[in-house]
Amino acid sequence: MAKKWKEIRRALSPEREKKIDARVKAELGRLPLAEVRKARALTQTRLAEILRVNQAAISKMEQRTDMYLSTLRSYIEAMGGSLEVRAIFPEAEVLLESITSEEAASAGVIHGAKRSDRRQTKSA
Repeated sequence: MAKKWKEIRRALSPEREKKIDARVKAELGRLPLAEVRKARALTQTRLAEILRVNQAAISKMEQRTDMYLSTLRSYIEAMGGSLEVRAIFPEAEVLLESITSEEAASAGVIHGAKRSDRRQTKSA
């Protein structure tokens, strides 16, 4: 006999519940481009108008597994967002300025660190 989800959840330990909640939150933070667009209440047609391309170009972009960062940046900015690219190491997280927007690059900020702090991180 099939069990209801509520019955299964009641049987889980608090530790297991925490792990499940953390995994759900992590997965919600990772969405395919099409889902991000939908969450922003935009259609492919409207986004195509903003980017001055046809709807088929948006469809192809959302299907790609590999694309130029400039293309991705344009897509994200057309939805009102901004794109940041970070390198994550065990000891530090570094914002890659050369491939982020001009605004972020001119600010010289890497995850809360000023340029002088970043030099120390790079040399370490």
